[in-house]
Amino acid sequence: SLLVNACAVGVLGAATATAYSCVSVRVRAQTAALIHDLVRKSSVVDQANMKVELLPALSDNYMYLLIDKDSKEAAVVDPVEPIKVIEAVRKHGVRLTTVLTTHHHWDHAGGNEKMVRLMPGLKVYGGDERVDALTKKVTHSNTLKVGSLNIKCLFTPCHTTGHICYYVTKENSTEPPAVFTGDTLFVAGCGKFFEGTAEQMHKALMEILGKLPPETRVYCGHEYTVSNLKFARHVEPDNEDVLKKLAWAKEQCSNGEPTVPSTMADELTYNPFMRVKEKSVQDHVKQTDSISTMRSLRKEKDGFKVPKL
Repeated sequence: SLLVNACAVGVLGAATATAYSCVSVRVRAQTAALIHDLVRKSSVVDQANMKVELLPALSDNYMYLLIDKDSKEAAVVDPVEPIKVIEAVRKHGVRLTTVLTTHHHWDHAGGNEKMVRLMPGLKVYGGDERVDALTKKVTHSNTLKVGSLNIKCLFTPCHTTGHICYYVTKENSTEPPAVFTGDTLFVAGCGKFFEGTAEQMHKALMEILGKLPPETRVYCGHEYTVSNLKFARHVEPDNEDVLKKLAWAKEQCSNGEPTVPSTMADELTYNPFMRVKEKSVQDHVKQTDSISTMRSLRKEKDGFKVPKL
């Protein structure tokens, strides 16, 4: 009897402890997500011709509200959290007409259906039939307008077979253009080759994005900058541009500030995936051509253990 009671208490105790542990883990995760969400601040890049509000989403994603200042018409890039988008639209007093989807992954296209339900009539662009709520499939060099802003679609398959970047300009403007690169180009990094090859990423980075004007502002899909720069430091430990950018990025992130946007010119100084023609990068992976260097770098990055410091 005593043994049975002891066992029962033990089982109950273990069950209670397990339940408490599960609740505790869940609460900690929810609390961490809430704190992370509170810490990551939105930010506005204001130019004479356009305004871009960076809207942090999920744990490390970015959505972008792109506003044509002349017409007050707006587009949103990858609206995975539609309520935040609607709040930003109301805050700026603009008319949202367009959804620009970089690729079909849930953390980029997963909010499209709800976005369209909440704001009927939206045009949803993307380069892949797998994009939720798609109304217009686009491919390389297709163009569209948001107010007076010109948007050119850049087909950059590799991360996914239908990935599109969106290049935004305005006629007769002397201000920097913008490019929304999703999971193709990150600050100091690039996306994983889930559905493509090193040749495709090489073309995307070196021949398509890399040929944009150097002052082009780069708005990427995730806040991965610090970990990307730690890998860049591993590849080129003597690159002063990498070390300076890493110190700056750490400070930004510790204050909840974004490290986005960068510029195309900046990327060429510290992003190893855009420096595959540099001897220092090729030597690191023991390759002598840029495509093999791209392939080897990506393989190494996929297994890279990010140091704490």
